[in-house]
Amino acid sequence: MAGTVQAASAADAHYGECKVTGKWASHPFKPVIPGQLTVEVNMPAPGWWNGNSPDTIKSGYEYCMAANIAYRAGIPKVKVKNVAWDGLVAGQTKNFDLALSEISITDKRKKVVDFSVPYFESTMGVLVRKGEHVTPENIRDKLIGVEGGSTGASFVTDKIKPMKPARQFSGEAGLFTALAAHQIQVAVTDTSIVLAQQGKSHGRLVVVGQYDTGETYGALYPKGSKNQQMMNTIIESLIKDGTLKKLGDKYLAAAWGASPNSIPTWKLP
Repeated sequence: MAGTVQAASAADAHYGECKVTGKWASHPFKPVIPGQLTVEVNMPAPGWWNGNSPDTIKSGYEYCMAANIAYRAGIPKVKVKNVAWDGLVAGQTKNFDLALSEISITDKRKKVVDFSVPYFESTMGVLVRKGEHVTPENIRDKLIGVEGGSTGASFVTDKIKPMKPARQFSGEAGLFTALAAHQIQVAVTDTSIVLAQQGKSHGRLVVVGQYDTGETYGALYPKGSKNQQMMNTIIESLIKDGTLKKLGDKYLAAAWGASPNSIPTWKLP
Protein backbone atom coordinates (compact mmCIF):
# COMPACT_ATOMS: atom_id res chain seq x y z
CA MET A 1 0.00 0.00 0.00
CA ALA A 2 2.79 2.43 0.88
CA GLY A 3 4.42 1.87 -2.49
CA THR A 4 1.12 2.59 -4.23
CA VAL A 5 0.73 5.88 -2.37
CA GLN A 6 4.28 6.93 -3.23
CA ALA A 7 3.84 6.09 -6.90
CA ALA A 8 0.62 8.10 -7.04
CA SER A 9 2.26 11.06 -5.30
CA ALA A 10 5.25 10.95 -7.61
CA ALA A 11 2.96 10.90 -10.63
CA ASP A 12 1.06 13.91 -9.26
CA ALA A 13 4.22 15.90 -8.52
CA HIS A 14 4.51 18.89 -10.84
CA TYR A 15 7.25 21.50 -10.66
CA GLY A 16 6.82 23.83 -13.62
CA GLU A 17 9.38 23.17 -16.34
CA CYS A 18 11.93 21.57 -14.01
CA LYS A 19 13.42 18.19 -14.75
CA VAL A 20 13.86 16.29 -11.49
CA THR A 21 16.51 13.67 -10.80
CA GLY A 22 17.10 10.99 -8.22
CA LYS A 23 14.46 8.89 -6.51
CA TRP A 24 11.06 10.03 -5.30
CA ALA A 25 10.86 10.25 -1.48
CA SER A 26 14.40 8.93 -1.00
CA HIS A 27 14.95 11.44 1.85
CA PRO A 28 11.53 12.19 3.35
CA PHE A 29 10.74 14.87 5.91
CA LYS A 30 7.58 16.64 7.08
CA PRO A 31 7.32 20.16 5.66
CA VAL A 32 5.98 23.11 7.66
CA ILE A 33 2.78 23.09 5.61
CA PRO A 34 1.61 19.57 4.63
CA GLY A 35 1.82 18.70 0.96
CA GLN A 36 4.11 21.52 -0.11
CA LEU A 37 7.71 22.67 0.20
CA THR A 38 7.45 26.32 1.19
CA VAL A 39 10.38 28.29 -0.21
CA GLU A 40 11.08 31.97 0.38
CA VAL A 41 12.84 34.26 -2.09
CA ASN A 42 13.41 37.95 -2.61
CA MET A 43 12.43 38.74 -6.20
CA PRO A 44 13.30 39.57 -8.91
CA ALA A 45 16.05 37.04 -9.53
CA PRO A 46 16.28 36.19 -13.26
CA GLY A 47 18.13 32.99 -14.01
CA TRP A 48 17.54 31.86 -10.45
CA TRP A 49 13.74 32.32 -10.43
CA ASN A 50 12.23 32.95 -13.85
CA GLY A 51 8.94 34.79 -13.56
CA ASN A 52 7.45 38.12 -12.53
CA SER A 53 5.57 36.85 -9.47
CA PRO A 54 5.62 33.73 -7.26
CA ASP A 55 2.67 32.26 -9.15
CA THR A 56 4.32 32.64 -12.57
CA ILE A 57 7.66 31.01 -11.73
CA LYS A 58 8.19 27.79 -13.65
CA SER A 59 11.97 27.52 -13.98
CA GLY A 60 15.36 28.83 -12.88
CA TYR A 61 18.36 27.46 -11.00
CA GLU A 62 17.06 27.89 -7.46
CA TYR A 63 13.44 27.11 -8.32
CA CYS A 64 14.47 23.83 -9.92
CA MET A 65 16.85 23.19 -7.03
CA ALA A 66 13.82 23.51 -4.74
CA ALA A 67 11.86 21.20 -7.05
CA ASN A 68 14.55 18.54 -6.79
CA ILE A 69 14.61 18.87 -3.00
CA ALA A 70 10.83 18.47 -2.90
CA TYR A 71 10.92 15.45 -5.20
CA ARG A 72 13.55 13.62 -3.17
CA ALA A 73 11.63 14.46 0.00
CA GLY A 74 8.39 13.06 -1.44
CA ILE A 75 6.63 16.45 -1.49
CA PRO A 76 4.48 16.99 -4.61
CA LYS A 77 4.36 20.80 -4.68
CA VAL A 78 6.69 23.81 -4.34
CA LYS A 79 5.10 26.97 -2.92
CA VAL A 80 7.05 30.18 -3.54
CA LYS A 81 6.82 33.16 -1.17
CA ASN A 82 8.28 36.55 -2.11
CA VAL A 83 9.58 38.25 1.04
CA ALA A 84 11.55 41.35 2.02
CA TRP A 85 15.30 40.83 1.97
CA ASP A 86 16.05 42.53 5.28
CA GLY A 87 13.46 40.47 7.13
CA LEU A 88 14.63 37.25 5.52
CA VAL A 89 18.29 37.49 6.52
CA ALA A 90 17.33 38.86 9.95
CA GLY A 91 15.34 35.71 10.73
CA GLN A 92 12.03 37.58 10.88
CA THR A 93 10.04 35.55 8.34
CA LYS A 94 7.92 32.60 9.44
CA ASN A 95 6.25 29.38 8.27
CA PHE A 96 8.68 28.27 5.58
CA ASP A 97 10.96 25.30 5.04
CA LEU A 98 13.91 27.03 3.43
CA ALA A 99 14.88 30.15 1.51
CA LEU A 100 16.86 30.11 -1.72
CA SER A 101 17.74 33.64 -2.75
CA GLU A 102 21.47 33.84 -3.55
CA ILE A 103 22.10 34.28 0.17
CA SER A 104 25.73 34.56 1.24
CA ILE A 105 26.67 32.58 4.33
CA THR A 106 28.00 34.89 7.06
CA ASP A 107 28.75 34.51 10.76
CA LYS A 108 26.49 37.45 11.56
CA ARG A 109 23.51 35.84 9.86
CA LYS A 110 24.22 32.51 11.54
CA LYS A 111 23.26 34.12 14.84
CA VAL A 112 19.60 34.32 13.78
CA VAL A 113 19.22 31.72 10.98
CA ASP A 114 20.82 28.43 9.98
CA PHE A 115 22.46 27.64 6.63
CA SER A 116 22.87 24.61 4.44
CA VAL A 117 26.13 23.39 3.04
CA PRO A 118 27.39 25.86 0.40
CA TYR A 119 26.03 25.23 -3.09
CA PHE A 120 27.44 28.17 -5.09
CA GLU A 121 30.58 30.34 -5.01
CA SER A 122 30.05 34.08 -5.40
CA THR A 123 32.07 37.23 -6.05
CA MET A 124 31.05 40.91 -5.79
CA GLY A 125 30.26 42.56 -9.14
CA VAL A 126 30.43 46.19 -10.30
CA LEU A 127 27.57 47.30 -12.57
CA VAL A 128 27.54 50.66 -14.39
CA ARG A 129 25.73 52.39 -17.22
CA LYS A 130 27.38 51.93 -20.59
CA GLY A 131 29.93 54.70 -21.09
CA GLU A 132 30.38 55.42 -17.38
CA HIS A 133 34.12 55.43 -16.64
CA VAL A 134 34.57 53.38 -13.49
CA THR A 135 37.87 51.73 -12.63
CA PRO A 136 39.47 50.11 -9.58
CA GLU A 137 41.34 53.37 -9.07
CA ASN A 138 38.37 55.80 -9.18
CA ILE A 139 35.49 53.76 -7.78
CA ARG A 140 35.91 55.36 -4.34
CA ASP A 141 35.00 58.72 -5.88
CA LYS A 142 31.71 57.45 -7.33
CA LEU A 143 28.22 57.42 -5.81
CA ILE A 144 27.66 53.72 -5.16
CA GLY A 145 24.34 52.01 -4.58
CA VAL A 146 23.88 48.80 -2.56
CA GLU A 147 21.08 46.61 -1.28
CA GLY A 148 20.50 47.29 2.41
CA GLY A 149 21.38 44.41 4.70
CA SER A 150 23.39 42.62 2.01
CA THR A 151 27.00 41.50 2.11
CA GLY A 152 27.51 43.94 -0.77
CA ALA A 153 26.58 46.83 1.52
CA SER A 154 29.13 45.71 4.11
CA PHE A 155 31.77 45.12 1.45
CA VAL A 156 31.38 48.62 0.01
CA THR A 157 31.50 50.31 3.42
CA ASP A 158 34.30 48.25 4.93
CA LYS A 159 36.49 47.43 1.92
CA ILE A 160 35.93 49.90 -0.91
CA LYS A 161 35.38 52.78 1.55
CA PRO A 162 33.81 55.31 -0.85
CA MET A 163 34.30 59.04 -0.32
CA LYS A 164 30.50 59.50 -0.36
CA PRO A 165 28.33 57.19 1.79
CA ALA A 166 26.76 54.46 -0.31
CA ARG A 167 23.03 54.79 -0.99
CA GLN A 168 21.05 51.85 0.33
CA PHE A 169 17.99 50.36 -1.34
CA SER A 170 15.46 47.87 0.02
CA GLY A 171 15.82 45.46 -2.88
CA GLU A 172 17.54 44.74 -6.18
CA ALA A 173 14.75 46.30 -8.23
CA GLY A 174 15.15 49.69 -6.56
CA LEU A 175 18.93 49.49 -6.84
CA PHE A 176 18.92 48.83 -10.56
CA THR A 177 16.18 51.37 -11.26
CA ALA A 178 18.27 54.02 -9.50
CA LEU A 179 21.30 53.13 -11.60
CA ALA A 180 19.34 53.35 -14.86
CA ALA A 181 17.85 56.68 -13.74
CA HIS A 182 21.30 58.23 -13.06
CA GLN A 183 20.57 58.48 -9.32
CA ILE A 184 23.75 56.51 -8.59
CA GLN A 185 26.84 55.85 -10.70
CA VAL A 186 27.62 52.28 -9.64
CA ALA A 187 25.68 49.31 -8.29
CA VAL A 188 27.63 46.74 -6.28
CA THR A 189 26.15 43.35 -5.46
CA ASP A 190 26.78 39.68 -6.27
CA THR A 191 28.36 39.13 -9.68
CA SER A 192 25.75 36.51 -10.54
CA ILE A 193 23.01 39.09 -9.95
CA VAL A 194 24.59 41.98 -11.87
CA LEU A 195 25.40 39.70 -14.80
CA ALA A 196 21.73 38.77 -14.99
CA GLN A 197 20.80 42.46 -14.93
CA GLN A 198 23.35 43.20 -17.66
CA GLY A 199 21.71 40.51 -19.78
CA LYS A 200 18.27 42.11 -19.34
CA SER A 201 19.43 45.65 -20.07
CA HIS A 202 19.90 45.30 -23.86
CA GLY A 203 23.38 46.76 -23.65
CA ARG A 204 22.55 49.72 -21.42
CA LEU A 205 24.26 48.31 -18.32
CA VAL A 206 27.70 46.69 -18.15
CA VAL A 207 29.53 44.64 -15.53
CA VAL A 208 33.01 46.16 -15.60
CA GLY A 209 34.69 44.28 -12.75
CA GLN A 210 34.37 41.89 -9.84
CA TYR A 211 36.00 41.45 -6.44
CA ASP A 212 36.91 38.02 -5.11
CA THR A 213 35.39 37.89 -1.62
CA GLY A 214 35.43 34.14 -0.98
CA GLU A 215 31.66 34.14 -0.41
CA THR A 216 29.38 31.16 -0.92
CA TYR A 217 25.60 30.83 -1.14
CA GLY A 218 23.64 28.55 1.14
CA ALA A 219 20.00 27.66 1.65
CA LEU A 220 18.65 29.55 4.64
CA TYR A 221 16.68 27.63 7.27
CA PRO A 222 14.62 28.90 10.20
CA LYS A 223 16.83 28.78 13.29
CA GLY A 224 16.72 25.28 14.76
CA SER A 225 14.74 23.71 11.90
CA LYS A 226 14.28 19.99 12.51
CA ASN A 227 14.50 19.30 8.77
CA GLN A 228 17.83 20.94 8.01
CA GLN A 229 19.91 17.78 8.34
CA MET A 230 17.78 15.94 5.79
CA MET A 231 17.73 18.95 3.43
CA ASN A 232 21.51 19.22 3.74
CA THR A 233 21.79 15.57 2.74
CA ILE A 234 19.63 16.22 -0.31
CA ILE A 235 21.62 19.32 -1.33
CA GLU A 236 24.88 17.41 -0.96
CA SER A 237 23.49 14.68 -3.22
CA LEU A 238 22.42 17.29 -5.81
CA ILE A 239 25.99 18.61 -5.83
CA LYS A 240 27.58 15.17 -5.95
CA ASP A 241 25.45 13.76 -8.77
CA GLY A 242 25.88 16.86 -10.95
CA THR A 243 22.27 18.04 -10.84
CA LEU A 244 23.17 21.56 -9.69
CA LYS A 245 25.91 21.90 -12.29
CA LYS A 246 23.41 21.04 -15.01
CA LEU A 247 20.99 23.62 -13.62
CA GLY A 248 23.73 26.24 -13.72
CA ASP A 249 24.63 25.38 -17.30
CA LYS A 250 20.97 25.53 -18.35
CA TYR A 251 19.65 28.57 -16.53
CA LEU A 252 22.47 30.83 -15.37
CA ALA A 253 24.60 30.89 -18.51
CA ALA A 254 21.49 31.70 -20.55
CA ALA A 255 20.38 34.48 -18.20
CA TRP A 256 23.79 36.08 -17.81
CA GLY A 257 24.91 36.04 -21.42
CA ALA A 258 28.51 36.02 -20.17
CA SER A 259 30.72 33.87 -18.03
CA PRO A 260 31.96 35.29 -14.72
CA ASN A 261 35.40 34.19 -15.91
CA SER A 262 35.24 36.88 -18.60
CA ILE A 263 34.87 39.70 -16.05
CA PRO A 264 38.13 41.32 -14.85
CA THR A 265 38.97 40.72 -11.18
CA TRP A 266 39.69 44.02 -9.43
CA LYS A 267 41.92 44.71 -6.48
CA LEU A 268 40.74 46.99 -3.72
CA PRO A 269 41.81 50.62 -3.94
